[in-house]
Amino acid sequence: MRIISGKYRGKTIHPPKNLKVRPTTDFARESLFNIICNHYHIEEITILDLFSGTGCISFEFASRGCPKIHLVENNFNQISFIKKTIIELHFEQIKPIYTNVLPYIKSCRFDYDIVFADPPYDLDWLDSLPELIFKHSLVKDNGWFILEHPKSFSFSSYPRFNDHRRYGGVNFSFFYNKG
Repeated sequence: MRIISGKYRGKTIHPPKNLKVRPTTDFARESLFNIICNHYHIEEITILDLFSGTGCISFEFASRGCPKIHLVENNFNQISFIKKTIIELHFEQIKPIYTNVLPYIKSCRFDYDIVFADPPYDLDWLDSLPELIFKHSLVKDNGWFILEHPKSFSFSSYPRFNDHRRYGGVNFSFFYNKG
């Protein structure tokens, strides 16, 4: 896993082999950030990274100068690796939160410019994530919710659905909170 751009461009991060994660591929991440950078000034936005796994999405935002990132992960080994990497790279703008995603969504008192979620593909409530995110007002006006999901899911009928992109086996659905 490598950081694609920003201060730590090219930095390789080696998560322990025992982590049960499916990191977003470099190709898909690079494509995703090309889309994001065409719509936002990363240095001016706030991010929520749900089901963060290895933290690669948050690390990419931090490397590019994002000032505020909340990262939610409920696996002890994964959050330990993330915290260690945050310290090593001096990513003070990343706040790791060790908790389950669903209670966090329901109790969160912040809103974000971008909420990114990469849930386990077998999560039994994956299809309800967009509804939960908007019901609990986690996305600012004119903000995005970006969901990474398996190809077996289609969110095109969801009212806030805006776009779908596929990069190999990685699928992103984009939802827009029109202000």
